[in-house]
Amino acid sequence: MNILSNLTLTYPKTRIAIDYLFVLIGAAIIALTFNVFLLPNQVASGGVSGISTILKAVLGWEPAYVQWAFNIPLFIAGVVLLGKQFGVKTLAGTIFLPLVVFFTRNLDPWTNDALLGALFGGIGVGLGLGIVFRGRASTGGTDLAAQIIHKYTGFSLGRCVVIIDGLIVLVAAIVFDIEKGLYALIALYVTSKTIDLIQVGFGRSKMTMIITGKQEEVREGILNKIDRGVTKLSAYGGFTDHERPVLMCVVDQSEFTKLKQLVRALDPSAFVVVMDAAEVLGEGFKRP
Repeated sequence: MNILSNLTLTYPKTRIAIDYLFVLIGAAIIALTFNVFLLPNQVASGGVSGISTILKAVLGWEPAYVQWAFNIPLFIAGVVLLGKQFGVKTLAGTIFLPLVVFFTRNLDPWTNDALLGALFGGIGVGLGLGIVFRGRASTGGTDLAAQIIHKYTGFSLGRCVVIIDGLIVLVAAIVFDIEKGLYALIALYVTSKTIDLIQVGFGRSKMTMIITGKQEEVREGILNKIDRGVTKLSAYGGFTDHERPVLMCVVDQSEFTKLKQLVRALDPSAFVVVMDAAEVLGEGFKRP
């Protein structure tokens, strides 16, 4: 990813080409996942793809046609009502995804187990969407509908997405059965977690807040022995109302044990709070 970052900084047009590549690859993964995992197992996990799964079962309509029929008008409505911020990349994803669904429609299912279909379907859709989001675009669909509802109702965007996907899952539970609706919920959950994983990466850092009476010793230890930066935050004790600066430090997972040992050795009575940091940008970590 550092090579890509350097390329895009040196050649701005390369960034645009890479964005489009991400959109097309991500859309292709979503389409393939839909045909080999979700559709054959009738897992309607929200979105336009979920609607097309239901209509395929009820009316026999070709899913690709249904997706075009929903996606393109929604994209136009989004541009008219919300502005032109979606751009050509989102239009590319909106058109390309159903196209791949159409050309891969005759592939054999990779599993006929609905639970496996929901799990791996959720992973595939999450992987594809994560890649599309990396390309700074979307595949349109009900995401645009949620943004329109958000703008004109005042509901939070997250609530709008939940309402739309929840209605689709509810209809799927009625059309198919309750069990298929539960599988759809599993797929939705796995999709959201996979998107997070693709967006922030596999690495996890730890953010520590250290309250100690030996601030200088701990600060110098972190700087010199762990070779990490440390920030001193102004704070006051709630009981004493005396100034008690807090040392904040972010370290890699592999460095965390060394930090704990350092603090324990310098000040056994130190108060340490540890939190997960999903993504850290800056010196010593990933580039912004």
